[in-house]
Amino acid sequence: MSKNTENNKTKVTNVTSSTKKDNFLKALKNNLGNISQACKSSKISRQTYYRWIDDDVEFEEQCKNVEESLLDLAENRLLEKIDKYDTTSIIFFLKTKGKKRGYVEKQEFELQKPISEINFDEI
Repeated sequence: MSKNTENNKTKVTNVTSSTKKDNFLKALKNNLGNISQACKSSKISRQTYYRWIDDDVEFEEQCKNVEESLLDLAENRLLEKIDKYDTTSIIFFLKTKGKKRGYVEKQEFELQKPISEINFDEI
């Protein structure tokens, strides 16, 4: 008989946890990815959020999807500004997406071997 009661408790806990996770995901989206605000509005601690991330691969993926959708939103807004000839937006876009075409303010180097093996006298 206690086994049946234990199963019922597990089911109730899973349903409650699932509902709380759904509420958190909605709050995360409504708070534009701000974890602290999402935790506060869904009445969970940050520790709970991180435990859910560690324990539930599907939940972690859903959180990443929220983040990706926010990036999509930001990119769309940036492209709208570019379409309206906003110079600052155009420059920002070229500095981030046009690096391979030379739109950079600083030189970036990628080391091919450890720095200890480089002979600076040869350069």
